[in-house]
Amino acid sequence: MKKILLTVCFGLFVAVSFAQIDRSQQPKPGPAPEINLKDAEKFELNNGLTVLVVENHKLPRVRIQLQLDNPPILEAEKAGVSSLTGSLLGNGSKTISKDDFNEEIDFLGATVFFGSQSAFASSLSKYFPRILELMADAAINPNFTQEEFDKEKEKLLTGLKAEEKDVSAIASRVQNVLAYGKNHPRGEFTTEETVNNVSLFDVEEFYRNYFVPANAYLVVIGDVEFDNVKELVEKHFTPWTKASPPSLSYSEPTQAQYTQINFVDMPNAVQSEISVQNLVNLKMKDEDYLHALLANRILGGGAQARLFLNLREDKGYTYGSYSGIGDNKWGATTFRATASVRNMVTDSSVVEILKEIDKIIKEPVTEEELKNAKAKYTGNFVMALERPETVANYALNIETEDLPRDYYKTYLERLNAVTVDDVQKAAQKHLSSSSSRVVVTGKGSDVVENLEKVAMNGKTVPVLYFDKTGTKTEKPDYNAAIPDGVSAQSILENYVAAIGGKEKLEGVASFSMIAEASLQGQTLELVMKKSDNSKYLQDVKMAGNSMQKQVIDGDKGYMMAMGQKKELSGDELEKLKEEATTFPELNYLLAGNISLEGIEAVGDSKAYKLKISETKTAFYDIETGLKVQEITVQEAQGQTITATLQYDDYQEVSGIKFPFKLMQSAGPMNFDFIVKELKVNEGVSDADFE
Repeated sequence: MKKILLTVCFGLFVAVSFAQIDRSQQPKPGPAPEINLKDAEKFELNNGLTVLVVENHKLPRVRIQLQLDNPPILEAEKAGVSSLTGSLLGNGSKTISKDDFNEEIDFLGATVFFGSQSAFASSLSKYFPRILELMADAAINPNFTQEEFDKEKEKLLTGLKAEEKDVSAIASRVQNVLAYGKNHPRGEFTTEETVNNVSLFDVEEFYRNYFVPANAYLVVIGDVEFDNVKELVEKHFTPWTKASPPSLSYSEPTQAQYTQINFVDMPNAVQSEISVQNLVNLKMKDEDYLHALLANRILGGGAQARLFLNLREDKGYTYGSYSGIGDNKWGATTFRATASVRNMVTDSSVVEILKEIDKIIKEPVTEEELKNAKAKYTGNFVMALERPETVANYALNIETEDLPRDYYKTYLERLNAVTVDDVQKAAQKHLSSSSSRVVVTGKGSDVVENLEKVAMNGKTVPVLYFDKTGTKTEKPDYNAAIPDGVSAQSILENYVAAIGGKEKLEGVASFSMIAEASLQGQTLELVMKKSDNSKYLQDVKMAGNSMQKQVIDGDKGYMMAMGQKKELSGDELEKLKEEATTFPELNYLLAGNISLEGIEAVGDSKAYKLKISETKTAFYDIETGLKVQEITVQEAQGQTITATLQYDDYQEVSGIKFPFKLMQSAGPMNFDFIVKELKVNEGVSDADFE
């Protein structure tokens, strides 16, 4: 009887439960979950340092972050001084040498590093007292020496030289210059000249002026006790001399008066870097801050956003197109919609980006788009709460951005309250389709003609020209006349003569080369061997392991990548056989099918452009006769990939000039190979081509 009663009750419960649910209607979202954020504990030192402590005893670790919340600093004719200051900070202190400092940190299994306006450390919590002491000592009593200054200065200059041919670096520089102006901290840039203006005294002065406690915040997170932190911080940071940074004035940036294309010619570019940008005045404390973030998310905030779906998924113009909107309590920042695209679709990509910006300004987003954008921010916010450093960062934002104390506790509530109308108003306020700067950095000879035809709302968008420093210039001449008597044959003959002469080249039976490049802190090694009897080897290695290998031995050959071997045949074999000779130009002279296509800029020089085959183009400097660039077009997995190889730093070996710097780019990857060893008529055997 009891069993029957239970069964009946259960059936009744199920029936009632199902009766209460209308499955034809989508459930309404519940209220935003309550966010229980523990407030950071806080105290201040008399010198102005504010300290925030977040206790978290789940793991025996601690993180220390020192942040100087100073206004932007204009470095002017000494741009680079902040970078050098950051590089020199953390090299020990006046009481402990650099080597002893680093050795102790390594021994404790800790991490400590500095910037010009910051410092960071992490360690096991049992080592917290010593790590805090070391960090404070290095911050307050830095060990600036002429020897270290000279080393860091040389590193900075070397990096600047490499950037001069880096299309992405130049694009980023000019985008900032045109947005803010050269006389603004966000628009100025470091050059060889400004770095050479900086002395060790300037670094010391910069440190004294700006590495001060008035606007400084020290955040301690982890397995610590507040009272212990307070005692240790007071002990080690009280000696930090009380001071405030000097106030600076600089020009305020201005919005473009009308939508325009600002073009920067980079003849070595294999794709165009596009940034459609306008100035924004947005602060975290603004009422429409979340509205603006959601508008940007829908437009270009990820792989499900409009720009990505249009330019990549629909058109196939790029690997990805995104947008970002900045916030800055000190003044103007930017909204930017960006993409890196193939040369032939540069103009079409500009049109599509402008169209998407115009659309989100003029038309309301859909409820579905807004729901998805909110879900993304909600998920990120909730996941971030699991990390102790999130609580510390939120506490720091509340202090530095003048936010209400419950800003993050009510974050989801305010996010869910945003409407479609709010998003459109934010887009109309912060985005622009009538006063945008479309900054395009690319190969002018390939893209300018079509860019000059771009129209918006029935009107042609004017194209203005700028150099690599963001200075306005004249339109480059892409139709330079070829001098009388110059032909493909004469150009090839001049090249052969320039590197050593036909007799010398014909005396080379083989040569071997070893070069190195850097990839994300790792060293890539390039081994190349060539023989005049149709043998060729190219092997790219990392940590001694072959990553990609190509071998030609007469009429056969193979490719190997990541341990997978593929025998070559047909067109693939024939294309690589072109390289299976010591000096391909000797064969080009005999071929008779090489054509002169014109004159183009390569770097800062003019070069003759020779069409070698349907897939390869070579460029020879007009003045020196030397080969400066090769462009090869390949098909891979249904995509066209353009690979560029630039030659520089020719040096003589056995009476013949070889390039000792090879700059290779394919898609988004760029490598600068520096030749470490080159041997002529030695170091090559038949075994190399097996």
